[in-house]
Amino acid sequence: MNIFENKTVVISGGAEGIGLAVARALGKRGMNIVIADIDATQLSVAEAELAGAGIPVLATTLDVADLSQWKRVAEQSIERFGKVHMVVNNAGVGGKGGTIEETDSSTWQWVIDVNLMGVVYGTQVMVPLMKSHGEGGWVVNVASMAGFGPLPLATPYTATKAAVVAMTENWAQELAPEGIHACVLCPGFTQTRINLSERNKHDRYTNNESGDESKSASSLNSTLKKVVETGMPSGVVAERLIEALEAKELYVFTHPSYRPLVNVRFNATAVAFDNAIQSPLLANYKDLMLPSFN
Repeated sequence: MNIFENKTVVISGGAEGIGLAVARALGKRGMNIVIADIDATQLSVAEAELAGAGIPVLATTLDVADLSQWKRVAEQSIERFGKVHMVVNNAGVGGKGGTIEETDSSTWQWVIDVNLMGVVYGTQVMVPLMKSHGEGGWVVNVASMAGFGPLPLATPYTATKAAVVAMTENWAQELAPEGIHACVLCPGFTQTRINLSERNKHDRYTNNESGDESKSASSLNSTLKKVVETGMPSGVVAERLIEALEAKELYVFTHPSYRPLVNVRFNATAVAFDNAIQSPLLANYKDLMLPSFN
């Protein structure tokens, strides 16, 4: 059974990279595709490719940090295809690397607006459309393995990706009764251009920055360039997502070799609980019931 046929997906950051790969993968399974992206030139190229493959496609510009633009994309999607069944909140930026002192407020605001609020806005706008037709649907949020562990000198990026993981965990429980499956895609290094994301940076985020790149940022960017260019092909990531959607997975991992890095956090968490159990201060609180919010 093809669960995607004749349904409609809206993909932010859909003009290239993982977003376009997901569009290809879902398009060949019979979905109507809406690709939205801030890069109008790349968007036209992607639209031509998908249309040339016989995939029903609507391409529209979108700054994910602008709620009003999300509402416009929703209106265009309904006008063209009638319903929306899936949103893939894929658009994201890497931010400008640096230490605590080197990472200024404009960088923080840019990464938060795109990586965090872009996901919030996309979900807030598209979920009511899914609820309205009663056929269920999907919310796919693209985070990163950086949401499960540190990436030094890229704190805004890791902070926002961790937030996306947490939001998805909440939404998965909230939306399940509506027949809407929420999942979080957490790829490792993939062949995209995220290391060049400043090419699409809006002027409003550059007012407080100097033009000089710090030594630490230069080192990080050099490393990221290498690991991104040699990373997993985006098409493999997209097919892994399809596999996970069919299996109704919550956490969608693409790089099994990253497990030891993630286990560092979980092992440390287990030790922290053991320390709490052994603490004399907490002796009278060991049997407190976990609150239920159902």
